[in-house]
Amino acid sequence: MPIHQSFSWWCFANQGVEDRELLRAAKRIGYEAVELLPTEKLYLAAEEGLVIASHPGHRLQLEGLNDLGCHNEIEDTILGNLELAKEYKIPNLIVFSGERRPGHSDQEGIENSAIGLKRVVGAAEEAGVNLIIELLNSKVDHRGYQCDRTQWGVAVCDLVGSQRVKLLYDIYHMQIMEGDIIRTVRDYHPYFAHYHTAGNPGRRDMDDTQELHYPPIIRAIMESGYSGYVGHEFMPKGPVIPALEAAFKLCKLE
Repeated sequence: MPIHQSFSWWCFANQGVEDRELLRAAKRIGYEAVELLPTEKLYLAAEEGLVIASHPGHRLQLEGLNDLGCHNEIEDTILGNLELAKEYKIPNLIVFSGERRPGHSDQEGIENSAIGLKRVVGAAEEAGVNLIIELLNSKVDHRGYQCDRTQWGVAVCDLVGSQRVKLLYDIYHMQIMEGDIIRTVRDYHPYFAHYHTAGNPGRRDMDDTQELHYPPIIRAIMESGYSGYVGHEFMPKGPVIPALEAAFKLCKLE
C-alpha cells in the first residue's frame, strides 16, 4: 500500500491561498491528513474530509517534560488536548523534552521526562491517543533542546513502558544530528509513531538541491510495516500547491 501522507499547516498556510481552498487542493492531490492546525480551525479539516494527523500536546518552549517544576502545567494542558483529540479523532499529540538544564545530566532529563509522561499516560491509553516525543535538532533550529538523539527518546519510551508513548521521527532534524536515516528507521521503527519530512539544508522542498533522497527513505518506512502518516513539514520555495503536489508525487511509492 502507498504511504499515507499529510502536511503541516504552518508551513503552507497564509501564503496566498485561502484556508479552505488549501485543504481542498491537498485533498484533490491525494493527501489524507493535515496536522498542526490552530485549534480554532480544526473544524475546517473535518468538513473537508481530512484526518488531523497530529496536534500539539503542549507548547514547545524552553521548559518541558525534563523539568519537574513544569509537570503540573503540562499535565493540565495534555489532558485538555486529549479531550480535543477524542472529539476530532486525532491519533497523535506531540510533546517536548524542553531544553537542557544547567547542572542536570541527560539521564536526569530522561528520568524526569518519563515521570511527566507517566502522569498522563493512563488518560492517553484510555483515549486511544499516542503521546509522541518530537526529536528536534539542537544544532540549527532548537539550540539546547534535549531530545535531539533517537536513543535519548527511546530511553524515555522504555522507562514509561506504554505503547501510547512513542517518538515523532523528524527526518530533517535527525539528518542534521545523526544522519544514517534508513538504518535508524530499520533499527528503531517500533518506537516511531509518526514521521516528518523536509529537505536539508534549509528545510526546503525535497528536490535535487538538498542532500536527502526521499524515495528510498519512504520505502524503508513502508518496509518496516508502518501504517501511520508521513507529514511534509518544509517551507516551500515557490507557490504552495505545486510544492504540495511535488512532495506527494515524490513519496507516492507503490
